[in-house]
Order: sequence, then C-alpha cells, then structure tokens
Amino acid sequence: MDQNQAKKAAAEAALKYLVPGEVLGVGTGSTVNFFIDALAAHRDDIPGAVSSSEASSARLKALGIPVLDANNAGPLSIYVDGADEADPHLRLIKGGGAAHTREKIVAEAARVFVCIVDESKLVPVLGRFPLPIEVIPMARSLVARKLVVLGGQPVWREGVTTDNGNVILDVHGLHITDPVALERELNQLPGVVAVGLFARRKADILIVGEPNGIRTLKPSN
Repeated sequence: MDQNQAKKAAAEAALKYLVPGEVLGVGTGSTVNFFIDALAAHRDDIPGAVSSSEASSARLKALGIPVLDANNAGPLSIYVDGADEADPHLRLIKGGGAAHTREKIVAEAARVFVCIVDESKLVPVLGRFPLPIEVIPMARSLVARKLVVLGGQPVWREGVTTDNGNVILDVHGLHITDPVALERELNQLPGVVAVGLFARRKADILIVGEPNGIRTLKPSN
C-alpha cells in the first residue's frame, strides 16, 4: 500500500478504541483526516468531540459531530492524533501543523492517547524532524538565542500564525536522547507556550500503517 493507504489503515484501526456514548478528543493533520472521515459511520455513538484545531473542528461539524469546548467537556475517553516522529518508547514530536499546544491540552485530558502514523514516522531517536516550539511573538528572538546556546538551530516559520495567535520556531540539529528532560527545560524558557515534544505525556498506543497492514505498539517502559 502507498503512504496514504497506510495512513488510512492506521486511522481506521483506531476506531476499535472508541467508547460509545463518551466524548473523544481529535487531533490534526492528514492521518487524522482519515480518522475523522471514518467517524461518519459511528456518529450516532459520539455525543461530541474536543478538537485541537479549527480545521479539524470544521471537518467534524461537516459530519454532524458536535464540537465541544474543552472547558465544558470534562475528561475524554480517548484522544486520536498523528505525529511527525515517534520513537520506540512512543515519545513523539508533533507540531508540523502548528497545532501542538492545543494537541497537548487535549492529550492531557484523555484517558488513552492513540497515535496513528505511517511507518515513515518511526525513528530510533527523536530529532530528525525539526522540533516545533510555539512562542509568544515578542519573545521570538529571545527564545531563538536561548535555543542556539542549547545546541539547536532555530528557524522562524515565517508567515505562520497559530490558532492561538503565536509564532513557531522549528529547531533543527537536535539529537534528543532524553526527551522528558529536554521538554522540561524548554518549557521553562520565558515566552515559550508549548514544545512539540510529547514525552512526559506520550502515546499509550501507537498504530503504524505498513505495506502489509498495521502494527500496534505499546510503550516498552
């Protein structure tokens, strides 16, 4: 199967984790779009969804699935989202679509985080994909200088404004051997809104679309 078929297979495999009658969380991106489309056949079982982006919200509403405010939804049964990278411990880099701040909020609210990817997203060590960091605009240069000191090569994603009104720095050249520690350190920089590392709250289940079908992984520790 090609890459889109692999994404579709992974997305459809996530349907088995739906909890009928409970609100779920829905992420952002091309693989998630396949998952949202697959929800159409189950919408009578879905009282509502909390979405991580305006784009996903629009897609859910088009299917007749109510989109709820996270403040009113309470705990979520599952959160289904993709990733830009995933390591063997199911720690992730996300934010290629500039939605990782909201994605972190929804993931934190969910009992189970189901990540859906094609096999190209699997890496032995995180960092091949540039690490996205959402930053308050006035802190962009300050944070960039701090990132250089830490060994990164930050690049401003010009022309991109997040749904929260902020900017994105993509940090190249990192070899992330301790994602939890790096996530904690970067979160302490003044002006940083959220880091695209999902290490402290990593995926609980990783569904990988491969040429011969799907493979389901769970953390080894």
